[in-house]
Amino acid sequence: MSLLPQEIIRHKRDGRTLSDEEIYLMVAGLTSGEIGDGQIAAFAMAIFFQGMNMEERITLTQAMTRSGQVMNWSDQNLPGPVVDKHSTGGVGDKVSLMLAPIVAACGGFVPMISGRGLGHTGGTLDKLDSIPGYNSTPDKRQFQRVVKDVGCAIIGQTDDLAPADGRLYGIRDITATVESVPLITASILSKKLAAGLDGLVVDVKTGSGAFAADIGMARELAESIVAVANGANLPTCALITDMNQVLGRTVGNSLEVAEALTFLRNENPEARLREVVLTLAQEMLDLTGLSGNPEAALNSGRAMEIFARMVSQLGGPTDLAENAVLYLPRAPVSKPCAAIDAGTVSAMDTRAIGIAVLVMGGGRRNAASQINPSVGLTEMCAVGERVEVGQPLVMVHAANEADADAAIERIRAAITIGKKEPEHEIILERIA
Repeated sequence: MSLLPQEIIRHKRDGRTLSDEEIYLMVAGLTSGEIGDGQIAAFAMAIFFQGMNMEERITLTQAMTRSGQVMNWSDQNLPGPVVDKHSTGGVGDKVSLMLAPIVAACGGFVPMISGRGLGHTGGTLDKLDSIPGYNSTPDKRQFQRVVKDVGCAIIGQTDDLAPADGRLYGIRDITATVESVPLITASILSKKLAAGLDGLVVDVKTGSGAFAADIGMARELAESIVAVANGANLPTCALITDMNQVLGRTVGNSLEVAEALTFLRNENPEARLREVVLTLAQEMLDLTGLSGNPEAALNSGRAMEIFARMVSQLGGPTDLAENAVLYLPRAPVSKPCAAIDAGTVSAMDTRAIGIAVLVMGGGRRNAASQINPSVGLTEMCAVGERVEVGQPLVMVHAANEADADAAIERIRAAITIGKKEPEHEIILERIA
């Protein structure tokens, strides 16, 4: 058996099952940099087309987990369980920003290691990076201190936590290999297993704005994650949620932080977003035996207090909750995308809406792209909503008039105005 990277790539390209040794060699080379981006991209593409059986997925996940340190919380003497959530990504998905402090307010400890945007979907870290001073890559000691003192900390992958995934994540983003069930499974779980969790809840999104566009792929992904995680002794369940329309009323990094603050103040949060956040919170509590009440944590203001303390202890403003307008960047141009027909919003091409924000600078065209945190969308219409001619479907926030006009054309083409359609449930399935 050859252990040359090109031969391992050939084996997977031709549909063969890889041995543990072959998988560990590729992950070791990925981590050390001895295997170049071209071969890693080819390896990812071979997996994309040929897939991996469950044994290969478990081995890949374990190899990526062990590519760095695995956290141990036992010496912190935490008075509650360590629990986390992961989302497979969507357009307008700012759930983590509210969910972590809500669960912390209910007695959980949430060391949330999040990612940056992939393709047309936004990343939690990109949203947090729009907060001046927020340190999304603290060292291990500070990370553990904030989790213990505050109850939650949302950060990115550090160099010593699943470093293999950190590099592979970036390569997948720019090589059209994001939508691979084995790669998504290993990416999610390598970070979560490295975080030393007692429980994990996964939000697998499906629909036009999700990587799993159809319910079959979403179910396959959810079952893969649950099987691999539980096989690694990490109690895990998954919810499949709808992403056939934007989640919440905003898309774009600083704009989604502003909506999260509004949510945590309990100021008329969008109904679908509220249902997803509170349902996931309850799942996290149930999985780890906590008896807190997520709705009470939100209504009391306790969750907002915890979010504000997390931001402050990670270097952000101490008064962000009260004075967000002073800190969050704002785009110089704001224009409405007006409806040209009267009727009911019957469908959205949610992916196209995400692409419109990416093209404005709200996401990455390539690994070296700089994100403009101020651009995006607010006052997003919802499926089932009645609109009249000239009524704004959404407000577009852009760096210049040309970008705004181009986004308006994309968004108008992505929203279907027609007859009222039956409303879709937001929580579709639960897999445990």
